[in-house]
Amino acid sequence: MAELDQLKGQQGIEEKIEQTRERFNNEFLKDSSDKYDLRDVDRLLKDNSMVEGYLMWRLYVVDDALKMIDESFQWRKEYGVNDLSESSIPRWMFETGAVFLHGYDKEGNKLFWFKVKLHVKDAKTIIDKKKYVAFWLERNVKKEPGMPLTVVFDMSESGLSNIDMDFVKYVVNCFKVYYPKLLSKMIIVEMPWIMNAAWKIVKTWLGPEAISKLKFASRSELLSYIDPEYLPPHMGGMDLFKYSYPPLPDDDFQTPISDNGPIVSEDEIESKESELESKDGVESSFNSEIAVKPKKVNFLEENDKGESRNKGARKPVTTFKGTLLDISPAEELSFGCGDTEKKSLIILSNVTKNPLAFKVRTTAPEKYRVKPSSSTCEPGASIDIVVSLHGGSQASPQDRFLVMAAEMDNIGSQELAQFWKEVQKTKIMEHRLRCHVVESVKPAVSPHNETGSLESNNKDINAALMRLVASNSRLEQRVDMCISVQKVLACMVLILLMINLYCMQLLMMAQQLS
Repeated sequence: MAELDQLKGQQGIEEKIEQTRERFNNEFLKDSSDKYDLRDVDRLLKDNSMVEGYLMWRLYVVDDALKMIDESFQWRKEYGVNDLSESSIPRWMFETGAVFLHGYDKEGNKLFWFKVKLHVKDAKTIIDKKKYVAFWLERNVKKEPGMPLTVVFDMSESGLSNIDMDFVKYVVNCFKVYYPKLLSKMIIVEMPWIMNAAWKIVKTWLGPEAISKLKFASRSELLSYIDPEYLPPHMGGMDLFKYSYPPLPDDDFQTPISDNGPIVSEDEIESKESELESKDGVESSFNSEIAVKPKKVNFLEENDKGESRNKGARKPVTTFKGTLLDISPAEELSFGCGDTEKKSLIILSNVTKNPLAFKVRTTAPEKYRVKPSSSTCEPGASIDIVVSLHGGSQASPQDRFLVMAAEMDNIGSQELAQFWKEVQKTKIMEHRLRCHVVESVKPAVSPHNETGSLESNNKDINAALMRLVASNSRLEQRVDMCISVQKVLACMVLILLMINLYCMQLLMMAQQLS
């Protein structure tokens, strides 16, 4: 019965998606297609998740979703969002470090930092600042589709001179209109007392749901949302990261750990290529970037015990359709939470007519072994990559994997290390995967013990029901979040308006006294 209701619900969503597309085509595109970037229109007509994002944010009211899409698409064309790049943003803006992506919260959401003290109101640069924020948001959406952001406003050492109402309204609109479902939570750290006083007034007008999405945190309270490893020392953390540019600070992927010992850098790999080529065990040193003879079948080598190294690895059930590779799973690598299920499988399928070079990197190289982490793949071939936890390490939602691929003219013409140094960045396909820790189901006891077997079956049924309830709860929370975050964002605007009025009154009083 529950499965039938779920199926009907999914069918209803699909009907809403098609209705939204049909009406957008008939009511908004007709005689006014020049208002939008055609790349956005094309994605709307093909990407169900994009349409569902707007619908969910507007509680599946098609009229409201269409208005949101229209406003969002016009903004994207006005600011040239699809063409934003490092070269289109003034270099000094990157160098300030006022806005950047770095680290993760306890739920595995990427942290989007705003250093408020570094912001100075300036009408001449406001457009560039808005494009700068859009650049980071678009970069995150493309790298990790569907992954929310946790926004952290670092208010330390900031004052009223750092508050720009126009800029704050723009940031609010980014999450309210332009990027539906992107906001996980917004944390305001070390807020000045004058703003805290204004919040206490507005707080009495809000319900508990709206308040729960906007977090005002002291240094000690911040630790309940973000682990110390991703907090700077002035916030009570241990993260010694210091912003500098170039390069952009959000790419924290490294080469995975080797079977034969500690992590080896790509430069060290290159220097040892000739030595490794002469050894019989080249394939066992999978961290090296040496061209390996490709196979048209999956990598299913047998170990010394005659067992496939894929044994025990979680097999993916979803697929990401890329320009060069189909990658399974599409978004998440799943690992068990105990000593078992410590392997997960990545399947790469070459969908081009040319051979591909690929490599896999991770944000936690000391925890994972990846085999093979670098190799080649012939046209139409598939390769199984086994990702296994090293020693007693446990998977974490903060862990990420990066799959990189590029077309090669001829597999035997050059070595992989040299190929990756020379290939143009624009020709590299990148896809990111995050880790998901699932609760392992305990195996049933021996059938000889009927009582024990019955109890075990009951536990399994209860566990399955609990997972179903949890899944429904997460869906309800998503809908609640859409409602709550909108209220919170509106209240933030009210707070800042009240602060602005309060400051104007202080200035008028000062003028009268003088």
